[in-house]
Amino acid sequence: MTSILFFFLFIMLALNLPVFMALIVSTATVLTCFTSITPGIILQRMFAGIDKFSLMAVPFFIFAANVMNQGGLAPRILDFTNALVGHKRGGLAYTVVLTCMFLGAVSGSSPATVVAICSLMLPVMEQSGYSRGFSVGLIMAASSVAVIIPPSIGMIVYGTVTGTSIGELFLAGFFPGIIYGTAFMLYSAYYTRKHNVPLRPQATSEHRWNSFKSSGWALIIPILIIGSIYGGFCTPTESAGIVSVYAIFVSCFIYRELSFKELVNVAYESAIGTAQVMIILAGASVFSWLLTRLQIPATLAKVLNSVAQSQIMVLLVINIILLISGMFLDPASIQTIMSPLFLPSAVQFGVHPVHLGIIMVVNGAIGMFTPPFGLNLFVAAGVTKISLSELMKDVWIWILISFIALFLITYIPQISMVLPDLLFKK
Repeated sequence: MTSILFFFLFIMLALNLPVFMALIVSTATVLTCFTSITPGIILQRMFAGIDKFSLMAVPFFIFAANVMNQGGLAPRILDFTNALVGHKRGGLAYTVVLTCMFLGAVSGSSPATVVAICSLMLPVMEQSGYSRGFSVGLIMAASSVAVIIPPSIGMIVYGTVTGTSIGELFLAGFFPGIIYGTAFMLYSAYYTRKHNVPLRPQATSEHRWNSFKSSGWALIIPILIIGSIYGGFCTPTESAGIVSVYAIFVSCFIYRELSFKELVNVAYESAIGTAQVMIILAGASVFSWLLTRLQIPATLAKVLNSVAQSQIMVLLVINIILLISGMFLDPASIQTIMSPLFLPSAVQFGVHPVHLGIIMVVNGAIGMFTPPFGLNLFVAAGVTKISLSELMKDVWIWILISFIALFLITYIPQISMVLPDLLFKK
């Protein structure tokens, strides 16, 4: 029955049905044709899957991200990072990666980061001697760091599904996000030296100071999120609400680039974005429930234990499964479906739940630009008007580089655990 379930799922995906429809239709088909369970349970399980307090942080973070993106955040952060490193060899590439990390720390939205960076940086990079393929590939890959740098919707979903502390997951995501972004910067340094990309003029001290002052209000947001959570003042959900109010204040009254009418439009777009995330979570939740009813977690645990006799092998198998899943599913679906399957076996072999969560989030980030269904590919195609087939050719080197970062994050758990261990050490 399990094979039939996954067969229907892949058929639906191959027919280009939306992911949530593929999950729901495949579940409904198996329930109707092969069990005596009434299909009405699907609606109940969908609602139960999203009826969780911690998921209230999702719409707040989406709204805050859209407010700041429309309110002048991206250009200011981009100008600041360019003033810091733009004059170095590969400086524009470094600027892209660092800006993606800053925007990730503000929004947690990889597609939003692709849109912001593509429109601002792609013409400049091409004029400065970078090839179009390299530039677009870097933007698609580097934008996925937003999935890792907290606040991360993937971390919220994983924490909600597994009962792991979302605060600890946020803290654990910092160094992996830095490692992930640094891997792209190192390759960029190699590329610019190999192709002799010309240097750009160095920014003056006055320009650096002015760009820092201009972007300072935006740079406070990551501090506000982490400080409010770990200062014990509020939960991640409450922190998301505070950040939303702060984003409105900065965009409307400090930067003054967002009118009331535009704010209403941003709220409308955020509602649509929230609905898209929530319906996927609901579909993934009912699919995950059926997997549990079919005792797939227990079966998978036995298979992993029989195939992999060590922590190294268990993590290798988990990564392979997650990377393949990321080619077809979005990070939220992967977290909802796969987390309950992998957690028991991983914990049995000594993997900390927080470390496993970071591994899963990094795999989800890689899936954002992995063919054939990586969302960043479709977003970049829409923004740049480059065909998907051409984008897929440009992205493979970045996928290989991300594998190196994934390997380090997977097998050096201290990268993820050093900050949670310091703060939550008993």
